[in-house]
Amino acid sequence: MNQAEQARTFASLHQKGSPLTLYNIWDAGSAAALEDAGATALATGSWSLAAAQGYPDGEALPFDSLLKTIDRIASNTEKPLSVDFESGFSEDPAALQANFQALIKTGVIGVNFEDQLIRAGGIRPTEEQAERISLLRLCAVEMEIPVFINARTDFFLQEADQEKHAALLDPVLERAEAYKQAGADGLFVPGLQSPDLIEAICKCTDLPVNIMIMEGMPPLQELATLGIARASFGPLPYLRLIAALRDHYRSITGAA
Repeated sequence: MNQAEQARTFASLHQKGSPLTLYNIWDAGSAAALEDAGATALATGSWSLAAAQGYPDGEALPFDSLLKTIDRIASNTEKPLSVDFESGFSEDPAALQANFQALIKTGVIGVNFEDQLIRAGGIRPTEEQAERISLLRLCAVEMEIPVFINARTDFFLQEADQEKHAALLDPVLERAEAYKQAGADGLFVPGLQSPDLIEAICKCTDLPVNIMIMEGMPPLQELATLGIARASFGPLPYLRLIAALRDHYRSITGAA
């Protein structure tokens, strides 16, 4: 299966009510473990990938380091691979395109692309983010790879008060439509936990909806009935593995 075929296969796995489950990886070793466990596709998470190399999240990991890690993962798997591209590692449109092209050349067939302003804080204006998505889509067309662009909006993630999330529904849906028109293939809404709001978003957009599983959320089977098409786990797999490593060390050494 060539890269374009992998991209089409990956897109076909996004089915409302029968979500693609992506247990996020951070290196070639974690990728191999999940492939051995039967994963149909792989996806990195920026938080865990950065943490595994001693960096905080938020594009602190140099892009060249990300690229080398992704190249190692892609070189050692035949599964479709999606990468957390954060906000593209550049504000400059030309550099954004160059970074995207370099990533796709490793064999990647999907990206998460977020609208938060990592350095300035807040959310990028809708039109500006739509233009950036359009640039990525143009690159993908030129490369003849139907890259799955998972447009992430950080409205819910940046609002810690769950009681205020209902008021964010309309602006998120407006962005979903703008991002779709710009060339996005999916909508990622990390931080959203309310079943009612998840169901509302799934009903009100044609884009496959990606939910990030967090502690305390309903089981995946229940979330599937709400219409989600993709479930990812963010830093949770890495945090659980590190906790197990720490606990095992303490159990054999008696360390506090």
